[in-house]
Amino acid sequence: MINLPQIETHKIAIKLKPNAEVLVKKGHPWVFDESITKQNNEGKAGDLAIVFDNRKNKFLAAGLYDPNSPIRIKILQANQPFTFNKEWLKGRIEAAYNKRLPLLDTETNSYRLLYGENDGLPSLIADVYDNVLVVKLYSQIWFPYLNDIFPTLLEISNTKTLVLRMSRNVQKEGNEYSLKDGQVVHGELENEVIIFTEHGVKFSANVIHGHKTGYFLDHRNNRKKVGELSKNKTVLDVFSYAGGFSVHALAGGAKEVTSLDISAPALNIAKENAQLNPHSGKHLTIVGDAFDKLEELAYQDKKFDIVVIDPPSFAKSKLEVDGAIKSYRKLALLGLKLVKKGGTLVLASCSSRVSADEFFELVETTLQTENANYKVLEKTLHDIDHPIGFKEGAYLKCIYIQIK
Repeated sequence: MINLPQIETHKIAIKLKPNAEVLVKKGHPWVFDESITKQNNEGKAGDLAIVFDNRKNKFLAAGLYDPNSPIRIKILQANQPFTFNKEWLKGRIEAAYNKRLPLLDTETNSYRLLYGENDGLPSLIADVYDNVLVVKLYSQIWFPYLNDIFPTLLEISNTKTLVLRMSRNVQKEGNEYSLKDGQVVHGELENEVIIFTEHGVKFSANVIHGHKTGYFLDHRNNRKKVGELSKNKTVLDVFSYAGGFSVHALAGGAKEVTSLDISAPALNIAKENAQLNPHSGKHLTIVGDAFDKLEELAYQDKKFDIVVIDPPSFAKSKLEVDGAIKSYRKLALLGLKLVKKGGTLVLASCSSRVSADEFFELVETTLQTENANYKVLEKTLHDIDHPIGFKEGAYLKCIYIQIK
């Protein structure tokens, strides 16, 4: 283990506005800066903020103070006093690990061990790829506690190597403590590209330079479903990125898979991932804007047995929600034009600001306005290693539609 920073922390006493107090009592993990009415010290990143209720002046909650974020306090625990130490952290990490055990009974050695607020550890992500653990920090509130967190995570996950990843805003703060994005904190990393297994299908993740922690693990269950539907089928995988759905489709016996993405390097990774698994199907790639290329395919009257459309988040703020809904509607229409009769259209959304109910309704309404004869086969949400701990933690939804 490299030398990690030793950072002294202090306690801060906090009082909140009544409406914020109610939310915290109900278990919401965020306290915004404008909700704070009283504070006895200025507070540094990682200081323990103790929130007292207004009526009885008793313990309400405790969380980590973040002076660099509008979410000023990230709540660790509410309503029940506790001692914040290594043992408490270990209990949280063990509880998260135990939730994932059913997944680890499958032919899978990649999973999200910690999902931030949803596992009671805000702004802290930990993903496992075979025997490599990748920890991503989205706030510097955890810097003072890395000496306790890292050994505990390694022990519980039984991994040999730990790589630290940090969001852009955290990287600046990390420089002060000689912490860098992509740093190997513990063990050795012979190759920054790790080969891992997902329900028996092999993939690669670049844990140093890859997006997020190296790969998107959240769609695992949906990728498996598409693979199971794909035998002897033609499949179009839109916004394919590194080929998650494409590779499962090929491994599942698809006769032809087309991966469409705006990024040529991502499609090269998709090809490499496909080659990691035995398959006899043809793998084609299309580089370009998804909307433009779908229009072209529809104009050419191309049809596929399965069309999977899994776009990036279209709504990162409230202002973008209307635009996101228009984009989802357009994709549903384009997907409908490209599915053979009797085929399957798979539509997904990862925009947390568009709820699952809203998304499913807009997809069905769109199909109905086109007088489509369809049947909803299934609707899915998060996989087991992405538990939903609060409303804003829910983002992933996917609908499977048979076009009759």
